[in-house]
Amino acid sequence: MIDKGKTIYKKYEEIINYLIFGVLTTAVNLVVKWVLLFTVLDATQPFQLQLAVILSWICAVAFAYATNRVYVFKSQSKKIIKEICSFFGGRVFTLVLEMFIMWFFVTLLKLSSDMWVVVWTIFTQVLVIILNYFFSKWFVFKNNKK
Repeated sequence: MIDKGKTIYKKYEEIINYLIFGVLTTAVNLVVKWVLLFTVLDATQPFQLQLAVILSWICAVAFAYATNRVYVFKSQSKKIIKEICSFFGGRVFTLVLEMFIMWFFVTLLKLSSDMWVVVWTIFTQVLVIILNYFFSKWFVFKNNKK
């Protein structure tokens, strides 16, 4: 049983590690946001709420870059600044895409009931996870492995 688990892990190591560190990235995002909102920032103030969202996103993407570089894609590139810019650029793209999809379906098409908000949130999260993986694999960390 353990040998079979090791075999499966080795076969799908990159994807499994991506999912594990994706969960941890989400945790970083939530913890930073909650710490900010429940200590120094006020969620009832629009600017402070958005500041917490932005700062937590930056911390989460920085964590994701570090873990993706070391544990998922095992990059050895010496062009770290280029990698970081590409990584953040890809994440900004998927953030804007997520915002657009939510705006289009929830705001513009008025599919704004609780059920539709959940549906579009889940849809966008799945799409963002997939796009972030392929963007990282094909553009950020390509040919940079040990």
